[in-house]
This record gives sequence, C-alpha cells and structure tokens, in this order.
Amino acid sequence: MHAADLIQAAIDRTRSIACVGLDPRPNLIPKALADAAIANHGDTVRACAEAFFAYNRDLIRAIAGACAAVKPQMACYEAYGSAGMRALELTVACAHEHGIPVIIDGKRNDIGSTAEHYAQAYLAPIAPTAGRSPLSLAGSPLPGLGAAWLTVNAYLGSDGVKPFLAPHPAATGIFVLVKTSNASSGELQDVACDHGPVMERMARLVTAWGAGRIGRSGMSDVGAVVGATYPQQARRLRELMPDALFLVPGYGAQGASAADATAGARADGRGVLVNSSRAIMGAWQDQRFASMTWADAARAALDAMNADLATGVRTAT
Repeated sequence: MHAADLIQAAIDRTRSIACVGLDPRPNLIPKALADAAIANHGDTVRACAEAFFAYNRDLIRAIAGACAAVKPQMACYEAYGSAGMRALELTVACAHEHGIPVIIDGKRNDIGSTAEHYAQAYLAPIAPTAGRSPLSLAGSPLPGLGAAWLTVNAYLGSDGVKPFLAPHPAATGIFVLVKTSNASSGELQDVACDHGPVMERMARLVTAWGAGRIGRSGMSDVGAVVGATYPQQARRLRELMPDALFLVPGYGAQGASAADATAGARADGRGVLVNSSRAIMGAWQDQRFASMTWADAARAALDAMNADLATGVRTAT
C-alpha cells in the first residue's frame, strides 16, 4: 500500500489522527517493570532495554485501535547500544503485529550510498526486495526494520533526499523537516531568502519531491514535519504543500492546543498526524489516572487526546 494511503487507512479505521511517540526513558518506566528487568540483568543497559520493550509491548496492546501510528524516537534506543537497538526491533515488530503503522524518528541526513544504507536499514520492507534491502555476504537481499516512514533532515538538498524515496509503488515515505516545534527553529527556518523564509523554500522542495507520488488518499509519500507551536506558519505551509501529510510535534507537553495542532489540515480535514509522547507514556504518573494501571492510564490519555483533536479538526475546517 502507498505510504500515505497506509496512514489514511489507519486514520479512517481508528477515527484518530494521533501518533503515539514511543520514547522510553528510565523515569517513565513503572517500578514493577524496572525491578523485574534489574532482577534479570542487574542495573545494566540490557536491563534498561528489556524494560523499555516490556513497556512498549504492553503500551502498544493498550493503544491498538485508537491511534493512527506510533513513532519510536531513535535516540532513546541508540543510547543503550545493541541492546537498545534490539528493543527497537522488537517494538517495531510488535506494532506490526497489531496493525499499527510505524514512523521511525531518526532525522537522518546524508547523501549517496550512505543515505541509501539508512533507507535500507529503516525503510526496507520486511520481505526483502532486491535493490531496496541490505545485502548478505553472498549478495542476497535481507529484511530491514520495515518501518513505513522515516523523518529526514533535508538540509543537504536533493542529494540527501532522493535516496530515501522508494520506487513506485511507494510503500514507504519520508517526513522532511520543514518547520520544527522548538523555540530556536526560527534561527534558520525563518530567515528571509528569495520568495519567502527558508521554511517556505523547503516547503516548495517538498512539493517538488512529492510530485507524481500521490496515493489514492490524495497525499504524497513525501510528508513534512510542521510544529504545532507555529499554527500561523502551518496554514501558510499548507498552501505551499497541498498534497503533503504533516507530522505535527509540539502538542500537549510543548504547549500547543488541538486547534494549533490541526491548523495545517487541508480543507477536507485530512493531512495532519499529531504526535504525543510523554503525555501518553507517562500518563501513569498523572494524578488524573492514579487509580488505573499504567497501561490503562496510557489508553485513557490517548482517548482524551483523540477527543481533544476531534474538536480541533472541527474548528480548523
């Protein structure tokens, strides 16, 4: 299935535009899971990785059917070496088992064969495909991680983007950083250049890269990261990227409202996927959910997010 159609099908099926960030940290792990992992492996990176996957596994079970995608943040796993990467691999497989599309948030950026290797590592299909998968020592294609989407930093230009683009049919996609949610993003992204600020130049490139790569959903497999903390800019960027799916960070913990997060929606209400990480993963620490198990607390926080975003979409359209 086309990568954008995969997300839209998940949105239609779950009636949710929420993306749950799977960003495990030791302080987000419930004590029972942490104690069990330490009992098995001592206070080691292996124990952290085991607890991370145990948490992710039960979280995925709890939120299945109520979100459109999950988004593991690579740094949270890379910090724990090979054990952390194994936890990521198991997490992606678990999400696939529950029918949830996976977005790898790695913000990868390189050119030529190095970019191709990143694409093979994260975006290669689970069933190996010649020319799109890493090779064995004997030259046979091997499976990659199998994520549907990968975040990409495109500030090396087209040479750093095209190796990530799948051949048609486009079963995988990329989200290009256009206007990020952090406070200092304007130091570069808002700088004036010909025909508008840098972010608008990047938006035009996203549209060009996605031309001819539109799925049945009306969106391309080249999406954009557009922060919820800048709703006015999101509306302008939608004008420049009418066919792009927006991955929207900044909702909740960073202060953006549902109306802010959905400001970049198309006129038909489509085109936005709103991420939340800490508010869901750490919901068991919220007094509102103190009487629940940690998994039930995560689901309750997601349900509240869905209700809030539904109001935001109605306001935006």
